[in-house]
Amino acid sequence: MDKIAITGSSGRIGRALHWKLCQNFRVEGLDISPSSATSKIVDVRDYDQLLRSFEGVDTVFHTAALHAPHVGIASERDFYEINVYATEKIARAALESGVSQLVFTSTTALYGYATYGKEQAVWIDEQTPPEPKTIYHQTKLAAEQIVKDYASKDLAVSVIRMSRCFPEPVHTMAVYRLHRGVDYRDVAEAHLLAAQRKKENFFDIYVISGMTPFEKSDSQMLYENPELVIRLRQPLLAKEFDKRGWEFPKSIDRVYDSSYAQRILKWKPTKGSLEVIKQFDQGDFEILPPG
Repeated sequence: MDKIAITGSSGRIGRALHWKLCQNFRVEGLDISPSSATSKIVDVRDYDQLLRSFEGVDTVFHTAALHAPHVGIASERDFYEINVYATEKIARAALESGVSQLVFTSTTALYGYATYGKEQAVWIDEQTPPEPKTIYHQTKLAAEQIVKDYASKDLAVSVIRMSRCFPEPVHTMAVYRLHRGVDYRDVAEAHLLAAQRKKENFFDIYVISGMTPFEKSDSQMLYENPELVIRLRQPLLAKEFDKRGWEFPKSIDRVYDSSYAQRILKWKPTKGSLEVIKQFDQGDFEILPPG
């Protein structure tokens, strides 16, 4: 990775990637919004801009997208233009420019309805069929198919399906780190490891989520009475909840299993539920007060 381009460099993951990469590589940060991590104002829907930006680039990290908070605000046309059609342009421009690999930021949200009607916590990994609910889920899944179609010996593609990592109330985020959340810095590290991995094939998908203490045998009880399971599997977190008077969740319907990424990429999430509480106590604005 001599020269690198990051689309969406002003966003949460883009900024984290830029910070990690700019210490050792030449990095071109591309975004429609200016920031300290963005060196070029680029609209990812503009193919000519992409071609110019990818000149001499070895690796493209494509993080730019409309996200879940945009549902109901941005139009379906905008979702398709930015999440799908622009992704196709990025993959095509990368191939035409001689880029050797593309790391695409996707989401575990596209599993959507996979947990519905199960009445127990569902273990979700790369083999679980996505069942998208919203336009956001649909367009991210469509974009995944596009980059898969472009994957070849000339353009290796890695897809990072990341779980929740945006600011939320501390007690919610702490529990999510046990089964469906991850720190944005751990997400950035997974992107880097995917890019550094010697490719045995031209395409792979990785679920990126925090380390879970839960076991599959906990599935029924996680759904019915997660407090008991948390007290058993994560007693230090339960102690913090008791001390602070926080309510435990009423039900847990899913566990994102990142064991494949941990094994293949040698990746390990480092910031779990207790780290969330530590950050909150230190006044980190990424962690919101309990609602």
